[in-house]
Amino acid sequence: MATTSSTATSTSPIRSLIPARIDRLPWSKFHTRLVIALGVAWVLDGLEITIAANVGPDLTLHNTLNLGAGSVADIAWWYLIGEVIGALFFGQLSDKLGRKNLFVITLGVYLIGSGLTALTPGGGHWIIFLYATRVIAGMGIGGEYAAINSAIDEMIPAKYRGRIDLAVNGTYWGGALIGTVVTLFLLNHAAAEWGWRIAYLVGPVLALCIIYVRRNLPESPRWQIMHGREQAAEGSIREIEEQVEATKGPLPPVDESKELEITPTARIGYLALLRTLFRQYPGRSVLVFALMSTQSFLYNAIFFTYGLVLEYFFHVKPTDTAYYFFAFAAGNLAGPLTIGRLFDTIGRKKMIAGTYLLSGILLLIVSFLFKAGSLNATTQTLAWAVIFFFASAGASAGYLTASEVFPLEVRAKAIAVFFAIAQCFGAFGAAWYGHLIGTGQDRNTLFIGYVVGAVAMMLGGLAAVFLGVNAEGKSLEDVATPLSVIAKPSAAIFRSGDARSAVNPVPTDGGDDRVGGAESVPDPRYGEHDDPSPTRDDGTPLA
Repeated sequence: MATTSSTATSTSPIRSLIPARIDRLPWSKFHTRLVIALGVAWVLDGLEITIAANVGPDLTLHNTLNLGAGSVADIAWWYLIGEVIGALFFGQLSDKLGRKNLFVITLGVYLIGSGLTALTPGGGHWIIFLYATRVIAGMGIGGEYAAINSAIDEMIPAKYRGRIDLAVNGTYWGGALIGTVVTLFLLNHAAAEWGWRIAYLVGPVLALCIIYVRRNLPESPRWQIMHGREQAAEGSIREIEEQVEATKGPLPPVDESKELEITPTARIGYLALLRTLFRQYPGRSVLVFALMSTQSFLYNAIFFTYGLVLEYFFHVKPTDTAYYFFAFAAGNLAGPLTIGRLFDTIGRKKMIAGTYLLSGILLLIVSFLFKAGSLNATTQTLAWAVIFFFASAGASAGYLTASEVFPLEVRAKAIAVFFAIAQCFGAFGAAWYGHLIGTGQDRNTLFIGYVVGAVAMMLGGLAAVFLGVNAEGKSLEDVATPLSVIAKPSAAIFRSGDARSAVNPVPTDGGDDRVGGAESVPDPRYGEHDDPSPTRDDGTPLA
């Protein structure tokens, strides 16, 4: 059990079993409530993207906002810009202030932004107001990605972490399905000037229901103990244990050998973070970059242009494209929910590589069928559903990888950095595919785009083959040693050697964007995470 101290924040070494106490917990109602309360972030993002896409045509009408087609298309861009800003800004705050403090803030920012969107007056310069509200809503969702993924990983027991992360990430498509149903009903049964406004209020109403639940969640004990908040961490872990005991009975014993010795570290800024990630974690950084950027490129390219493909190449009426979307979204949702467990049993490396490579190969086959004119609207949609059944599970595992292979102290910022980079690739993919579609007269140009997307996914799969990390069933502290940890049991350290070597990778007297003062002196265990075949003292391999 972690000891207590007389001060709220400790700067002297702390001995703690908190990570081991979290990982030995059985699944309980507490964990279900945690996942529902935090996982709604992905539902809201899928909801927002789908509503924006579906109500766009109505915003061009004279009795709504009377926007031009270009102005409507720009709405998605401003939302994307907001997501990037929010991920970077709130990601840093999450690592600095804690996960719980951001639970309510990011959701509140989204609620305000989307609610104001629904109140946008028509005409004149109010389009600037509209774009500003989309930036605000995007900032809330971008901040959610960084803070929420960190919190879920840190509070879910190790043996459940993979499947739960994939299921939560996959609920994006549940939100997309809800958005489709809502907009189909409202745009067909409500007056045009009110239908789009009501649609934009669905997300804020859902957010209001979730805020109360989030306020009653505990802070991440892992974050607290790594920042020296010993008493608070003990209070949080006891609260969690009591809630689990109330429904599951007596808890399993704690493995005393997993005790950590911790010295809180100073904060690290984004410039220092980038240097640290690519200099000290080159393998893992390249892996996360490859997984995140390739899936974002393909997803945005296909998702934002599927309606145009159906309309221009298969002559589907614009009012009917939403019905085809149900099959597309169902395939995406089913993947993580049905095969997510395999990422904890078969393993991360094999499953990530397999899903990326298989989806790339299937897309390559479908590309040639599309070029040959062998598909119709139904078979093309079914092909997408099958491809993204696997791609969705792989993409969700990409987010999982970003959130578990870097130290706890920089986890949210690392997620934010790679999320922002991936969004840039996604924006490029959507714009490029739209250009390739043109007027729908030439299948060859879009065929090239599909081939590039297929190759991109296969490259992501190859990155997982050579650089993947077998993190399944392992404590986060065994996957990536926290910067705060100065001693661990020898079996939990990535290499054999002095188990009590000091860790001081961030400055204690310099600015946020400097590592080790004027001269960077990285901890020797940084680079050891990237050794493709490290071993324990007994010779057994480590991830």
